[in-house]
Amino acid sequence: MRLSSKTHYLQIALNSSMDDARRIILSLPASERLIIEAGTPLIKRYGHTVISELKHLWSQKLLSNGLNNPYIVADMKCMDRGETEAKLAADAGASASIVLGQASNETLNSFIYTCSELGVDSMVDMMNVEKPYQILRKLKKLPYTVILHRGVDEEKYSEKMLPIHMINKVKGAFDLMISVAGGDKPREIQSSVFNGANIVVLWKNFFSAGGDAANIARTFLSNTK
Repeated sequence: MRLSSKTHYLQIALNSSMDDARRIILSLPASERLIIEAGTPLIKRYGHTVISELKHLWSQKLLSNGLNNPYIVADMKCMDRGETEAKLAADAGASASIVLGQASNETLNSFIYTCSELGVDSMVDMMNVEKPYQILRKLKKLPYTVILHRGVDEEKYSEKMLPIHMINKVKGAFDLMISVAGGDKPREIQSSVFNGANIVVLWKNFFSAGGDAANIARTFLSNTK
């Protein structure tokens, strides 16, 4: 499945346990505008095969509602060995995989090229990158998506703002999808969408199955197109 630049998507980052992930997925409304992410902690805890497990769960949920286009993101947070990590994600059935913008040009180019060859969408996470467009200008091939990301620790220990102001700067210079991660407040979600983000990534309210995941997803789907 390829994403549409004319559609808004909610990416649900699952980072806790497989039990929580399973319960959250089962509670979600079936929609092709919901993206399921195998978060880095989940991949580190269970290995990259967790990607295929999440894909199976989300596929079953969609199929039971007459849909058949699961989109699964593998947050590999790749910093080196771009080809190897891109292949791992592809082998596990990921629709998209993430490399860090702070990686070397060699790693970024290798990762993006390998993803393209294997039919996986490459995503470059610009967490702690002050000027994402400077990274993009040096690449041989643009990624499918750029993630403008305020990290968890950045939000927890500082007053760093969500990098919404970078959306138009990147979109004005490059033809690619924009994802915004690190904001969970309703106002931040609305602002991200209003300013042109294609994808909004949430994790806090989806960390455990005890949260209000289903209602948050339904609200997003009803307030966006």
